[in-house]
Amino acid sequence: MTTPSITPPNDLRTRYLLRVADTCLIHAQRQSEWCGHGPILEEDIALTNMSLDLLGQARALLTHVGQGAAVPVDEDQLAFLRDERDYLNMTMAELPGRKGGRDFGDAVLRNLFLGTWLHLFWQRLQASSDAEVAAIAGKAVKEARYHVEHASGWVVRLGDGTEESTRRMGQALDSLWPYVIELFDDDQADANAVTTGLGPARSELRDAWQAAVSAVLADAKLAQPKDSAFRSTGSRGVHSEHLGYMLAEMQHLQRSYPGGKW
Repeated sequence: MTTPSITPPNDLRTRYLLRVADTCLIHAQRQSEWCGHGPILEEDIALTNMSLDLLGQARALLTHVGQGAAVPVDEDQLAFLRDERDYLNMTMAELPGRKGGRDFGDAVLRNLFLGTWLHLFWQRLQASSDAEVAAIAGKAVKEARYHVEHASGWVVRLGDGTEESTRRMGQALDSLWPYVIELFDDDQADANAVTTGLGPARSELRDAWQAAVSAVLADAKLAQPKDSAFRSTGSRGVHSEHLGYMLAEMQHLQRSYPGGKW
């Protein structure tokens, strides 16, 4: 017996909140692949703890979304029982990580890009018209600030390091940069969030994100790639081939043992 999928609400408010929650959830799953595999013990623990921070942020938003649904669902159902097209995370979060052959340089650069984006989001969401979202953001912004500081230090250390570390950071930058534009690609959910005061449009974060990331890349002596015509669409539910494999792993227990509780 397999637990059937659930279909989340498809209103603009829910889509907006799921976009942030799912990015945290999927980013946490990818980053957790470093548990037990960090280059040094301190970083093993740091990456694992940051994954737990992201998981907590995802859980808080998923709980809020589930409680507001016409037929309430809990955070576990939203996290583990949706079909692929119902996840709205940024594509960058689902790209292959350590298990897919990516290295530590890729991990810290991805943390810089997504961490800076999330930090800016949480800052703005503290003023949300939704009091619960504002409260979640008030805690999350402190965690995201640390994630950015941690990632920034490593990007500079590796980018302006040895010939080998510089080469690897350049490869990671070229690999991840095409997915950056999606972080600021507005849709109807963004417009609705601005109108209702729920939160900012993604495009509003671009200048601040660019300034923060460019400063780190400059310190790391890494040349920022040019933007390409490629557009990823995970935040619209159209994902890369990688998310399906991740969900199969994530959802196995929930789907194989219906109603199972720890």
